Amino acid sequence: MELNLKDLAITSPAFGQLEPIPTEHTGEGTNISPELRWSGAPEGTRQLALICHDPDAPLPHGVTHWVVYRIPADATGIEQGGGASFVQGVSDMSDAGYSGPMPPEGHGQHHYYFWLYALDTELDAQPGFTRSQLLDQISDHVIEQARLVGTYQR
Repeated sequence: MELNLKDLAITSPAFGQLEPIPTEHTGEGTNISPELRWSGAPEGTRQLALICHDPDAPLPHGVTHWVVYRIPADATGIEQGGGASFVQGVSDMSDAGYSGPMPPEGHGQHHYYFWLYALDTELDAQPGFTRSQLLDQISDHVIEQARLVGTYQR
């Protein structure tokens, strides 16, 4: 049996895996998106897409905080506050671009999944997609995915 190891990886200099997201990147701070870095896009990657989602939010489908797509395959990250360099969708707060963590007070620790998707196609999608619209567009085109999980609580 051949073992197929995945190489796609996503990190942030602002926080590590399962570490707290700094306040500046939340609704309690300056609400600026964190810097993200990635490497290891597989052969055949034509574009990348990114979604930040909180499944712990007290709603049936959680809360989406950021949707970014049409990221060139050779990109290696997004600078702090740099999502507008690519095409951005809308968060569940109906905002274009990034909406930082702001869970209900006393609700406990929430997990924020920054999902990076390597796609085998180039999307011709306009700005403003929701998470579900983007997932519908990419569902048959994801060749690899990686995640970084940060935490936050109030």
